[in-house]
Amino acid sequence: MAEFMSKNPIITSIYTADPAPMVHDGVLYLYTTHDEDQLINDFYTMFDWRCYSTTDMVNWTDHGKIFGLDDIEWADDRAWAPQCIARNGKFYLYCPVHKTGGGMAIAVGVSDSPTGPFTDIGHPLVDEGDWNDIDPTVFIDDDGQAYLYFGNPELRYVLLNEDMVSIDESVGVRKIPMTVESFSKGSHMTGTTYGEGPWFYKRNGLYYMVFAGFAEGEKRNEHFGYATSEGPTGPWIYRGVLMEEGPCFTNHPGLCDYKGHSYLFYHTDELPGGSLFHRSVCVAEFAYNEDGTIDTIAKCDGVDGIE
Repeated sequence: MAEFMSKNPIITSIYTADPAPMVHDGVLYLYTTHDEDQLINDFYTMFDWRCYSTTDMVNWTDHGKIFGLDDIEWADDRAWAPQCIARNGKFYLYCPVHKTGGGMAIAVGVSDSPTGPFTDIGHPLVDEGDWNDIDPTVFIDDDGQAYLYFGNPELRYVLLNEDMVSIDESVGVRKIPMTVESFSKGSHMTGTTYGEGPWFYKRNGLYYMVFAGFAEGEKRNEHFGYATSEGPTGPWIYRGVLMEEGPCFTNHPGLCDYKGHSYLFYHTDELPGGSLFHRSVCVAEFAYNEDGTIDTIAKCDGVDGIE
């Protein structure tokens, strides 16, 4: 074990949020949103997406802006929580944006490199004409079928075709039943804890859906909950609180295994000048129980370095 340690927040040069890790060819890449220093209309002011990489969990390389609203002709605002995945030698970055004259929609940027630059496919991948189409999370199952989950206040999904830039129109957009059995009783619009920010993956044959949620009672800050399933589309069974609510209103999970360790990325408002609209990415190490469940993970000062 390397005798050095990271310090949270792990990115201090700018305000970042909505961390999305991707491991590729022995490198951990971290995609984030970017909270601008100067706010417009006292609201989330976010124009581009950033990428960072590490091989030891301590030293991070800043790859700068990799994709932005100025690369998407049909969008005009809200460069929100992304996720990236590799397939067939290319990299696909799924990003929620505000469609000019419409609601929220999901854009796709494509690149030959995990660090971009990414090129927009020229149209929305998912556009239901409402505000639910945010926070995409993507996963390719063992049989090659790719899934894209997303949504606030409902959890929805589409099946991606092998090209990763179109969906199976015969299936369309499917809605997950927003039940207490799946997401526990809570204070969000559906009556469950599920709020937004889904993170979908599979580990040792078990499917996981981690999400940002609101507990029962007065709506305060988001915590992380999680559900599991024996299949990629449910039924989902609620398993508990993954991380208690944070110091800022929003949060967004990103989980991965890297070099024999398991990590949860999240965000807080702990940098100087931090606020609801000025957030900062952090990371915590955790371990799975033998049955695949996860005990509640504490926020921490940082993680140990690895070799």
